[in-house]
Amino acid sequence: MAENAEYAPDFDISRPTIARVYDALLGGKDNFAADREGAAAYLKYVPDSGKVAKENRAALSKGVRFMAEQGIDQFLDIGAGIPTMENTHQVAQAVNPDAKVVYVDNDPIVLAHGRALLAANKSTTVVTADLRFPQDILDHPEIKEMLDFTRPIGLMVVGLHMHFHDDEQPDEWVRTLLDACPSGSYLFITDFVDTGEPLQKGMEQAGLESLGNGWIRTPERITEHFLGLPLVRPGLDFLARWFPSEPDRELTAAEDLEPWQRILMAGIGYKA
Repeated sequence: MAENAEYAPDFDISRPTIARVYDALLGGKDNFAADREGAAAYLKYVPDSGKVAKENRAALSKGVRFMAEQGIDQFLDIGAGIPTMENTHQVAQAVNPDAKVVYVDNDPIVLAHGRALLAANKSTTVVTADLRFPQDILDHPEIKEMLDFTRPIGLMVVGLHMHFHDDEQPDEWVRTLLDACPSGSYLFITDFVDTGEPLQKGMEQAGLESLGNGWIRTPERITEHFLGLPLVRPGLDFLARWFPSEPDRELTAAEDLEPWQRILMAGIGYKA
């Protein structure tokens, strides 16, 4: 597909998708047999995969709340997934009822469910597009109508980097989006981490078997996803220890976390 071409999603329920496997792990109902088989692969290697998915969802809420508390009232949520509890717009609009949110996902079922959920919410929209084509996202008429790129934006790439191999250079796709965001914007990321633990490798194996992707990365490599932006406190950390709105909170020692709690890390970078 050429850059700036309209993204044409492929709706095939015989193959699992990231959004629908995630939905199955969260206990949702917007998935098909292939997606449930994909979720089963995760559960085979990481029996607490459902808890991992829910903790990632909780981290999303923590990150959105922090950005909204800093005055961010525009959010671009890439790879948003199927709407569930504590969605980005609900968290942001609880802090600021006027906050605007755009959800982007390449799974057309996300568009169908999102449009139904958000029919009465004029400050939130869902579009079908793909991170691989970032300029298409920036040029999308609904996104351009909803978001003002002359003002700070909360750019979210939550639980998505792991689904792209480094050879694809996903950081460059994010760079295109970040370059379009003005000073005062934030970049919020969660990613599978590799600190040498067997369960982390199990998560990678599950992803490769079920989806054909899902690579783990060292904390140093995850830090590079932030493209040189300084990280807000507490920096990059395991989700169970990551509370950007409470940077002085007393934390459980990393070694005292459950092994499944050491699979994902989160951070937020600030564009000065």
